[in-house]
Amino acid sequence: MNNRYLSSTPPVVLNLIIINALMLLVTELLPFGNGIMGKLALFNPASPLFHSYQVVTYMFLHGNFSHLFFNMFALWMFGRSLEYELGSKRFLTYYMVCGVGAGLLQLLVGWLEWRYGGGMAALVTPTVGASGAVFGLLLAFGVLHPNAVIMLMIPPIPMKAKWFVVVYGVIELFFGVSGRMDGVAHFAHLGGMLWGFLLLYYWKKRGAIRY
Repeated sequence: MNNRYLSSTPPVVLNLIIINALMLLVTELLPFGNGIMGKLALFNPASPLFHSYQVVTYMFLHGNFSHLFFNMFALWMFGRSLEYELGSKRFLTYYMVCGVGAGLLQLLVGWLEWRYGGGMAALVTPTVGASGAVFGLLLAFGVLHPNAVIMLMIPPIPMKAKWFVVVYGVIELFFGVSGRMDGVAHFAHLGGMLWGFLLLYYWKKRGAIRY
């Protein structure tokens, strides 16, 4: 990776990718990796393993390389233009708000599942990944560039960003409500989009951004 390539990626996006990659290496390769996962992953608030700081730390952990790759690829694809447009400080604020907001909604849903019959699985299954924050980035890209064309990978068809966001949101809501595709934090994804929308709307009302 040469310096010219690195210079094309703004600092917050680049450092987020580096931090997430390092955390995967730590949890996968070091003997105390499982202990780190147990401390920093996001657990159900009814679990004895839950700590309030986990709503921040969980978004820097990933279950495996493919999980990391797809999240970081989306961060790189959409985050670069957003950081240039919003500025590094505002972009980082947006990313963190989306990630924490995603974690909070996932906590609420997880607690309700446990409270109304979720059993032990709801207590011991943690949430990890930057997906909630990344879905917030997708929302922001769709709001700021509604008519930009995105080429889907599967199926390989072009789609305007605004419809891409709508379709993804509907899919996540369907899977979240129906309970299909277990093992994916669908409500965390929706939470990232929801908090992203609210923050963009707040900035727009204040005149900080325009769209």
